[in-house]
Amino acid sequence: MASKLQQLQSQACQASKFVAKHGTAYYKQLLEQNKQYIQEPPTVEKCNELAKQLFYTRLASIPGRTESFWKELDYVKHMWKNRKELKVEDAGIAALFGMECFAWYCAGEIVGRGFTFTGYYV
Repeated sequence: MASKLQQLQSQACQASKFVAKHGTAYYKQLLEQNKQYIQEPPTVEKCNELAKQLFYTRLASIPGRTESFWKELDYVKHMWKNRKELKVEDAGIAALFGMECFAWYCAGEIVGRGFTFTGYYV
């Protein structure tokens, strides 16, 4: 156990040295590659303004999203009414979507339990 701890400390030290040596170069490269997205001047006030713009833009998009939701719901209702004409491909896609939803639910439960499969930590 002590050797594992010492090995982990050694790896953490190496990672820390790597970040200290190459971190600033990576940071500068990342900013250079994405400079078209940087707002001038890069201040806290500008960040707050952008956050408000994002919030209110998302808020303004709600009517369009609800309209899309109702169109999707009408499509599902139509498919359910005409389920005798349903193709195997459509049923397979629906089944895969249901399985994906269940998998995301299970993943969320596992994360919520602190990454345990058996139960919650006490």
